[in-house]
Amino acid sequence: QVQLVESGGGLVQSGGSLRLSCAASGFAFRLYVMSWHRQAPGKERELVASITSSGITTNYADFVKGRFTISRDNVKNTVFLQMNNLKPEDTAVYYCHGFRSELWGQGTQVTVSS
Repeated sequence: QVQLVESGGGLVQSGGSLRLSCAASGFAFRLYVMSWHRQAPGKERELVASITSSGITTNYADFVKGRFTISRDNVKNTVFLQMNNLKPEDTAVYYCHGFRSELWGQGTQVTVSS
């Protein structure tokens, strides 16, 4: 079964850290660009970070540069998002995406309190 399953979200205070994980199955994970997106209430889903199949090249939205790090393990078929110095405006549901346009995980809630 082709799927993406996120985990690692939660409630954290401003300035804190969280590490999100996305476990992929059912496709050749190592061949595909993967990305993290987020959607806050009342807002459109937006790209947070992406990583190439090899993991060599990463890209970040300006609003997370210097705070978030995307990485991947092509043996464990997992992509990660390390989030440091979290801010209340980072509160959103975070989604993993890759392989094909319509494939998304179920999302994991991140809530940052001030």
